[in-house]
This record gives sequence, C-alpha cells and structure tokens, in this order.
Amino acid sequence: MIESVIEILKLFTVGTIGKLGYPGITALMAIESACIPLPSEIIMPFAGYLVSIGKMNLYLAALAGAIGCNLGSEIAYWIGATGGRTLIYRYGRYVLVAPHEVEQAEKWFNKYGDVAVFVARLLPIVRTFIAFPAGMAKMKRIKFHLYTFVGSYPWCLILAWVGMKTGQAWDDKNSILRSVLHKADLAIVVVCLIAMAWFIRSRINAFKEMNRRLKGE
Repeated sequence: MIESVIEILKLFTVGTIGKLGYPGITALMAIESACIPLPSEIIMPFAGYLVSIGKMNLYLAALAGAIGCNLGSEIAYWIGATGGRTLIYRYGRYVLVAPHEVEQAEKWFNKYGDVAVFVARLLPIVRTFIAFPAGMAKMKRIKFHLYTFVGSYPWCLILAWVGMKTGQAWDDKNSILRSVLHKADLAIVVVCLIAMAWFIRSRINAFKEMNRRLKGE
C-alpha cells in the first residue's frame, strides 16, 4: 500500500509538471500550501530535474513554485480569518490537517509575530500551516503575501537546485555522485518507505484526534 501511495504521488507530480510546465508547478505548490498533503520535497526536485535536461529554467521554476505558495496560502489564510480554529478543526479532517500542527504554527506566530510567516516558509511542516494563525490574527494581506513570497522563493529554489544537481550527476557517467546514488538506491527506497509510512500513520492519528475533539465539542 505504501509503495502504491508513493507511486501515485510521483506519477501525479511528474504528469502534472510534464504536461503543464511552469503552471503545473504553480498548481501543485498551491495544493501543498492549501494544506492538502502533497509535499514540496517531491514537486520542486522534479522541476529541478527538468532544469537539468534543459526543459526549464531554474529561477523561473522557483518563481512558479513561490507563486503557487502564495495562491494556496490565500485559501488557508481565508479559512483562518473567517472561521478561526473551530472551522479548521471541523473541516480540516477532510484533508487530514492535525490540530497539533495548527497549534504549533499558532505558537510560532504568537511568539514571533508577522515575521514568523517569513521564517516558517523556510522550514518543513510548519511552513504549510503558518497561514492559518496569520488569518486568525487578521495579519495585513499585503504583508502576509510579501512575507510568504520572500520566504517561499528560497525554499523552492533550493529544492529545485538539488533536483537539478542530482539530475546532472545522474546523466554524467563519470560523476562520483552518480556512483553513490546507484549504490544507495536500496537505502533511498527504504528511507522513502519509512518516511511515507510515518506520514500515513501521522495522518491517521490526526484523523483520530480530530474525531475525538469533535465528539467532545
């Protein structure tokens, strides 16, 4: 089952970007930033691979990703601004948004203020949920989107760069990295499977937690 989920995510990402190009990157990153489980760690490295074979530009790919982050974050911001925590808990279960993840992002925002939106965009996990507390706090939209873009662009650029360099190394028969990657194939697969198993289990636990909270309301 885990292998199937990984394959579906991979095929969906590859197919979308392969057919739509830069708009595909924007759409996929918007989905991720709207808190629907589709990790940017899959999206942007594949875009980087397309850069390595000359089908995309590195900086334009990162730009498309950052724009997608802004579009998806607007949805999460709106949910936070209009419905607050209750709406998130009630309907977040349909995309398996865990309450503790939202609460973690809220603590970040309360501790660091508006700048937390910028900093969080450079960090895994919390970057996806920081728009909720920003919306609940009614952060000025212009500042919210500015910080979101400025923080998201480096994230997208780094992931795309990694994908580009990996793609270049893979095509270079004399590359030491290519040799290492080939030898590490099994280890990479095992790590991916463990990561995906953890992800699926965390989503299931999130669903159980949300049901428990809803029943207690």
